[in-house]
Amino acid sequence: MSDERHSKSSSKLWGGRFAEATEASVEAFTASVQYDARLYRHDIMGSKAHARMLARQKLLTDDECEAILGGLDEICREIDEGIFVFRPELEDVHMNIERALTEKIGSAGEKLHTARSRNDQVSLDLRLYLREEGGNLSDLLARTQRGFVVLARKYLGTIMPGYTHLQRAQPVLLSHHLLAYCEMLERDKDRLGDCIDRLNVLPLGAAAMAGTGLPIDRESVAVELGFKGITANSMDTSGDRDFALEFLFCCTVIQLHLSRLAEELVLWSSKEFGFVEIGDRYCTGSSIMPQKKNPDIPELIRGKSGRVTGALMSLLMTVKGLPLTYNRDLQEDKEPVFDALDTVKASLSITAELLDNMSFNTEALQEATAGGFMTATDLADYLVRKNMPFRHAHGVVGRIVAHCQKKGIELDEMSVGELRDFSELIGDDIKEFLSVEGSVNSRISTGGTATVRVAEALDLAEKKLGIA
Repeated sequence: MSDERHSKSSSKLWGGRFAEATEASVEAFTASVQYDARLYRHDIMGSKAHARMLARQKLLTDDECEAILGGLDEICREIDEGIFVFRPELEDVHMNIERALTEKIGSAGEKLHTARSRNDQVSLDLRLYLREEGGNLSDLLARTQRGFVVLARKYLGTIMPGYTHLQRAQPVLLSHHLLAYCEMLERDKDRLGDCIDRLNVLPLGAAAMAGTGLPIDRESVAVELGFKGITANSMDTSGDRDFALEFLFCCTVIQLHLSRLAEELVLWSSKEFGFVEIGDRYCTGSSIMPQKKNPDIPELIRGKSGRVTGALMSLLMTVKGLPLTYNRDLQEDKEPVFDALDTVKASLSITAELLDNMSFNTEALQEATAGGFMTATDLADYLVRKNMPFRHAHGVVGRIVAHCQKKGIELDEMSVGELRDFSELIGDDIKEFLSVEGSVNSRISTGGTATVRVAEALDLAEKKLGIA
């Protein structure tokens, strides 16, 4: 083999063992810097903490440590300013930064990788990144919640049909419906917080998979980087991507919640429902039908659910059969995580904008409560109050509804006398129980749709979100 071929091989940070240079096709296939470059700040943050620990442990001199810290700061500035050139042949963000550091400060840069491997280094970078992005996601969730709460306050008192099986079921307050999404997003925040808490342990020190024989101080690095502790088993640490899977699951549930809302907005903005009007700035038209106003944003949010769910499935399949410890398959962890995260952040952001730019047709909502026998359960509850067993009451009301359907009338159009033909327990007070308003305000159980309960829930949500 020529000296030139050997030189190209040994120029790799790991190239000492190899007699031939890597094929260009292999370099292209294995490179990840095109997407993991976004980890540069977290990689530099971890490297600086690692360097300071090495200096404290006398594995670096103070001068070497200062040179490393200065070089890393300079590299960070160059990347921030867009003048740093990432080299695909160096595979990933970690090796690009280390090579650039060595070219800037000389042999001290070659000492930075003492007592660590890319295996624990990449796990550190990804944990730092997801910890930060988890906070950003939580902020976006809160912003979206505020949109629901503002609408709920604005439309407090507006009644609409509640649905099961997409059939009109019982009347509810529109505000109650909106606050249901606020609860979903609150669970998303809690779930995300639990995920961040679990991933917030330092992997650095596991090295390749067996730890290191050098006298490092993992605990001090954990404290400096804000981790609550250190990982307990070096083999588990090297191959662990549970934290990425859990983060992807959190992203998936968030996107599915947004998709449920999107589905309702698509339906409600149609002529058939006419419940909601989305601002013109957030809709598009047709290239051939000039009358069209299409809810493209909700449709895209709904459509992107497949993308986010696919990211979770992708990583699940990647890790399902991996033996301990590290395998190169795990390089496939970052693309699905990054793509899902970007998608969910964009979806949350645009949803918050949508909520600020929509209005509800209160008349259409009210009119929709007029049909569908939605107070039938109230009539059954009325009979229960008269000491009739619920199953008996259910049957009585079912026969009344069948009678109404045959006659083409609604429950509130029946006279008291007609109702008494089905049960002598029905008295003159029945009419107040059959009104839509009476039905809504009778639902006083905790978490129910009665105005008093929804007002309490709205006050609590505003307090949690800091809305004056």
